[in-house]
Amino acid sequence: MKVVFIGAGSMAEAIIAGGLSQKALTKEEVIVTNRSNQKRLQELEEKYGISSCGRDRLDEALREADVVILAMKPKDAKEALEAIKPHVPSTVLVISVLAGVSISFIEETLEIPCAVVRAMPNTSAAIGQSATGIVLNRHVTEQQQKYTLNLFSAIGLTAIVEEDQIDAVTGLSGSGPAYIYYLVEAMEKAAAEIGLDEDTTKPLIIQTLLGAAKMLSTTGQKAEDLRKAVTSPGGTTEAGLRVLEERQMREAVIDCIKAATAQSKKLGLPFLKQISNR
Repeated sequence: MKVVFIGAGSMAEAIIAGGLSQKALTKEEVIVTNRSNQKRLQELEEKYGISSCGRDRLDEALREADVVILAMKPKDAKEALEAIKPHVPSTVLVISVLAGVSISFIEETLEIPCAVVRAMPNTSAAIGQSATGIVLNRHVTEQQQKYTLNLFSAIGLTAIVEEDQIDAVTGLSGSGPAYIYYLVEAMEKAAAEIGLDEDTTKPLIIQTLLGAAKMLSTTGQKAEDLRKAVTSPGGTTEAGLRVLEERQMREAVIDCIKAATAQSKKLGLPFLKQISNR
């Protein structure tokens, strides 16, 4: 199995790191390339023991490819697809992790009836803890579907969704880790202001997050019920939650996820227009 990554950014590295650590990928089968940053390719080669190639050898790599993973910036999708189009065999499985780039755009640009998957993982893939939404086109075989689910299951949880749901997945779990990190930043700042040192604060915050996540995943209870169980009348939790309600944190989080979803849709508009103009 030959797996060619087009793009060598943080998401490509997260999938490579997670896939290798969980043995869903082997270093012998992975080839990574990008448009021009040879230093980045060398860095990945040395770190993971994989192979890389420049654009001058891309045709050779693609001819042997069983899987091509599109991991460049979305704005570079058209140029990259045009570059690989002459060399991609019809039997290849194309997996795109590009926000906003539709399956129909990939199909029409490649001009071959190949199997295409849209996947929206997050950067927790690097430690095998991603949450990934997956969309399959009509050409994906049972074996290719099994491979896709195996790859992304090795780096976390997977969910097959319809393509009109993938922008929502992007706004919720694709961008989701950043929302949690933002909350942790605020908790760290608050801890410093109330007199706790960093060495004490960090493990307490991490364990609090891990414990809450474990309660949600193992008890089967709703978040609302777990919150109420912690909130004693007149207690400390109630005092803290009252401030969050006054500052409309719930509404802010909802608007945050809606804004990220809308941005994902916005990123896809140029690709839809290019299809309609053909």
